[in-house]
Amino acid sequence: MQLPKQLLQRKPVDALTAAENSLKRTLTAKDLTLLGVGAIIGAGIFVLTGIAAAKYAGPAIVMSFVLAGIACALAALCYSEMASMIPVSGSAYSYAYATLGELMAWIIGWDLVLEYALASSTVAIGWAGYLLSFLQPLGLNLPPSLTTAYLADPAAGFINLPAVLIVLMLTALLVVGIRQSAVFNFFMVVIKLAVIVAFILAGMGHVDSTNWADFAPFGFGGILTGAGVIFFAYIGFDAVSTTAQEAINPQKDVPFGIIASLAICTVLYILVAGVLTGVIAYDQLNVAAPIALAVDHMGMIWLSPIIKIGAIAGLTSVMLVLLMGQSRIFFTMAKDGLLPPLFAQVHDDFKTPHRSTLMVGVAVALLAGFMPIEKLGELVSIGTLFAFVLVCAGVLVLRSSHPEMERQFRCPAVPWVPLAGIVVCLVLMAGLPLDTWMRLLAWLAIGFVIYFRYGIRHSRLQTSD
Repeated sequence: MQLPKQLLQRKPVDALTAAENSLKRTLTAKDLTLLGVGAIIGAGIFVLTGIAAAKYAGPAIVMSFVLAGIACALAALCYSEMASMIPVSGSAYSYAYATLGELMAWIIGWDLVLEYALASSTVAIGWAGYLLSFLQPLGLNLPPSLTTAYLADPAAGFINLPAVLIVLMLTALLVVGIRQSAVFNFFMVVIKLAVIVAFILAGMGHVDSTNWADFAPFGFGGILTGAGVIFFAYIGFDAVSTTAQEAINPQKDVPFGIIASLAICTVLYILVAGVLTGVIAYDQLNVAAPIALAVDHMGMIWLSPIIKIGAIAGLTSVMLVLLMGQSRIFFTMAKDGLLPPLFAQVHDDFKTPHRSTLMVGVAVALLAGFMPIEKLGELVSIGTLFAFVLVCAGVLVLRSSHPEMERQFRCPAVPWVPLAGIVVCLVLMAGLPLDTWMRLLAWLAIGFVIYFRYGIRHSRLQTSD
């Protein structure tokens, strides 16, 4: 059975690049790099590194980060070529629309909704955990009913109020303006980078090589699963591409921001993972604050509150970029008619998609307030990997269908780099648990219902024919 022809129709690349831009262009290459670092360095270092080491990879979590970094590097080269050709908001969604057709664009856009919203909620819960850990020694304790989600502990909990409040505060900041958000993000990134470097330098002197003796206790399968699990941490450079319509020179600055942020963060991830598993045995790291635990283990009590402040700053910047990316994807999908037009409305004064931002913020706040962290985080990595596969495929398609188009950045060694990116991402997806796949398929099924009930009937590409 063949799909109807209109579902495979692509949005012309020249129509994408010539579209009227109603968002304000204020972001430089430095801003975009810092936005990427802001999104990448956060939950991956401050939470997931310890959990993945304890449950999946052991000290070989270092190799998991190398493997994930290779997959990301391959995808980043493809993202960069796409961003230089199609400098519009929407991330992999816009790229899929121009290369693989409307149906595939909807699938990846719907996947990104899941990816960004759940990632934002998960990080908000982690942020709340570090905040409570920081306040506890000061004698500032909130009752469990206000710090525990009902679905995490129905007996004692009701709402994770700190997680809800931080999401709503950042949502308000994003409504006010992207320039103000970028400045705020700059200071958050500086703080957390300083803390991470301090941990690496302090920890190097306390590494016990016997902790690395059983380097890969779970074998290669554990390394592979660990790489899939921590892929959650690499969503950030995708978020850089969602701000292309707010970049001053998107063809040059977006590729730079993507590659620079990925390179910086991958090196830091590997160094932190090595120091962390060298300081403390991997089987003790299945905690929400593994770096703080390692600092306490070193006996450097004075450093512990500093680490927690850095974690709070780091997770704050991650939420900021993820919330911004989600609202920009909604904005672009609504512009295409696949979602209701209210998602594409821009504030008269702030020049931001305020309605989309507010609705995303409220939804994320509710998820963070009432859902347990482990349920929220399960789907994020597979969604990220799926997006990367489609972007790599898109480069191959555009090289064939539009070889004449100007590419200010060209992915090297085509077709081998995109093909390698597709294969590596699929291998990492295969290493994820079956129930993760089942939940992804269920989410996509819901998306198909919305598309065939609303999107296909209101698509601007179809109605303009």
